[in-house]
Parts: sequence; C-alpha cells; structure tokens
Amino acid sequence: MPITINGTSGVSLAGQFDSASSFGFKNRIINGAMVIDQRNAGASVTIPASKVYTVDRFFANASQASKFTVQQNAGSVTPPAGFTNYLGATSSSAYSPLVAADYFFIQQSVEGFNSADLGWGSANAKTVTLSFWARSSLTGTFGGVLTNENFNRSYPFTYTISAANTWEQKSITIAGDTSGTWVTTNGIGIQVIWSLGAGSTYSGTAGAWAGSGLISATGATSVVGTNGATFYITGVQLEKGSTATSFDYRPYGTELALAQRYFYKIVGNLNAFAGLGSGVVTASTTARVYVKYPVNARTSPTISFGGVVYVYDGGNGTVTSVAINAGDQSCSVDFTCSGGGITSGRGCVANTANASTDFLQFSAEL
Repeated sequence: MPITINGTSGVSLAGQFDSASSFGFKNRIINGAMVIDQRNAGASVTIPASKVYTVDRFFANASQASKFTVQQNAGSVTPPAGFTNYLGATSSSAYSPLVAADYFFIQQSVEGFNSADLGWGSANAKTVTLSFWARSSLTGTFGGVLTNENFNRSYPFTYTISAANTWEQKSITIAGDTSGTWVTTNGIGIQVIWSLGAGSTYSGTAGAWAGSGLISATGATSVVGTNGATFYITGVQLEKGSTATSFDYRPYGTELALAQRYFYKIVGNLNAFAGLGSGVVTASTTARVYVKYPVNARTSPTISFGGVVYVYDGGNGTVTSVAINAGDQSCSVDFTCSGGGITSGRGCVANTANASTDFLQFSAEL
C-alpha cells in the first residue's frame, strides 16, 4: 500500500528500519548500562562462595570465597563514550592453578517471557547477538557462555581483549539452539555468563552447543589468577539477529521499573523516614501493613529488613521481624515488634528510620 507524505505518494521507507530490532525492546538484558544499583548504592561487594547480586539484575558467583570483588564503577575509570556507569570486578589474590571444579563469573538471567520469541529448543530457533564494552588489565582470550535454566545446554564463546586498560566493544553472534528445554514463562529463559576463571569441569569448546553445563571456553583467561587484575563491562545487549545494533537506551524510569520486577528496596536516607504503608495492629506486638509493590513482581517475593524500622499507631513499636502475608503484585506484610508500644485494633503506619542502614527490601529474582 503506497504511503503519502506531504502530498507525495509512493514514498518508500525501505532500508529505514531493521525489522528485527527497530520496534519494542530489542535488548533482552535489563540494566545493561549498569545505572541502577539498589542493593549496594555503589559499594564494593566481596564475593563469597555463593551467588550474590551486585548492580541490579547482575550477580556474581564463585566456587571459592573472597577471590574477587565487584562494584559499580570500580576503580573510577572513564566509561566508554555514551555511558556513565560500568560493572567492575577486581581480583583479590593470585588464585592459581584453578582446580577442575572451580568457577568464578558474572551473570544475568533473562526471564523466559523475555526470550520466548527466540524459539530455542525448536527447529525455528532464532540467531542472537551479544554485544558489550569490556576493559581489563589483562589481555588475551576471554570466555563466556549462554546456557538454559537446567544447565544442560551451553554455548561457550570467546572474545579477545587486545589492549590492557582500554575499552573495547565486543560482539558475538550465536545460532539459536534447536535442542534442549528452554523456559518460556517466568523462570530462567537464558543465562548469560562472563567468566573470570573456570576449571576443566566447566570449560568447553567455543562456538558450538554442548549438552552439558559450562561456564567458559577452554583456554580462556583467568582474571582471578592475577592479584589485582580487573575486568570491567558495560553496554551489555542481547538481541535477535546476526548483527549488533546500537545500544538500546531506555528512559531511566522504565529501566528502574524493569529492575523492580525482580528487586525493590526502600532505604531510609534516600526516602527520609520513608513511609512503607498503612494497616492495623493485630496484637500487642504485631501489625499487618499493606506495602504497595511498584510493579508486578515476577513471583511472590521474599522480604527482609535492616537497621531500624518502626510501626507507629500513636506509640512506636520497633520491628524485629517481617514476613509476607499474601500477594505477588502488592504485598501484605506482617511486622513483629518488640514488646509494648502499640495497641491491638488501632490503625498504624510503618516507616524506616533515617539512615542508609535502615531499609525494607523485596526480592523476586531468578
């Protein structure tokens, strides 16, 4: 059908749009520019021998504790043009040699609802391209992997960092997997991993799908093997198609809402004496308070608090524990308080105190 613009018919827009990535959210990665850090507010995190979230949606994991730290804008270097933030990992020791079952990595898990259209696990599996900016004090071949939720289908990839302490843009094109089981609902659709060191158990041949759980490509550089070595990353994008396109900048409010589907934190010093919600005192030491979750949570979240949180009904009750009562989109929270201070049957409000250590947080992470 011809298009008429300013009275001229037959105008062609051919070549003006890339149908694979021009409409909607082309980037399946959330917070790929590392601008949101609800949990740590820029503070350094020492990675234990377990999974720990750093900037929003990105976590680090390790088989050995205290071998590296992760921080938003670690080392305070200038990000690549067009970016203001990055995620930085710094090795805390010269951990070498790696044993077979060792692993150290940074990861983001993509929700199945956000990767279902790729058709992985079928004959119609779509090709994707992973792109990002990387900078390291080391040079050489680095590794990573895309895997499924069951960790039994893996695609190891490599990329080269040619110059030390220099931002370089990387792009890896991966043919979609026609085998295996790939979640298409609110579980883990795709796991995207950047290795900082992996033993032989979790290393495999780059450039091909494998029917096992892997973390890196064989022979890749071990960042944790050099004391003080750094690995920085930003501008992460995973998109449909065989070409890396420009980074999908989304409005900050949109990016924050996307991140809050998985994690939401209310902090006292950011929201002075932040009001958490209102409700009713149910007993002399308990209150049920309705706390509005800002977006639909991925699943019913877990809840925790730190520092000082109060329930106020004319008197103050200092909170000692919290629990979700019901709901996954907005939360009814049961607060237990120290003895005295509140009276059963009264209306009440809950609030944090006024320090950065005073918070209430919800997690529905993958």
